[in-house]
Amino acid sequence: MQVLQVQLAVQADPAEVSRARRWVRARLQAGGIDPDSPVAETLVLVVSELVTNAVVHTGCPAVLRLLLPLDPAAGPAPVRVEVADASRTAPAPRHAGADEDATNGRGLELVDLLCERWGWYPDGSGKRVWCEVDPALGVCERTAQPVAAAG
Repeated sequence: MQVLQVQLAVQADPAEVSRARRWVRARLQAGGIDPDSPVAETLVLVVSELVTNAVVHTGCPAVLRLLLPLDPAAGPAPVRVEVADASRTAPAPRHAGADEDATNGRGLELVDLLCERWGWYPDGSGKRVWCEVDPALGVCERTAQPVAAAG
């Protein structure tokens, strides 16, 4: 399968996260994915979380990589997002707790919920965090399941 691989260098500045979101939307559109579709919204959210984690937790620049499948005849294939940073510390999902107003602690929980797969591996002197989103689903099937009513 042919894959288009594009990457963006992200500076160690939280303001770069919005630039990364805009960049992803533009790359998705160039790759034939509607930038307003559910899968695009999912990918933009995941990129936002992973880039934020890299920039905030390392204080160093990062590299955002997007791998888009190009062979429509092969059927739908996952879009892969990778963020490489300078820290070897393993990403650890945290629970934000009961504080609904908390502004952090949910990033990797969202990635886990929205992606079919995600993980990380050491890469040079740092690490690479990756995830895959299936355009055929738009969002992970787990999010489409009904939630039981509280009684």
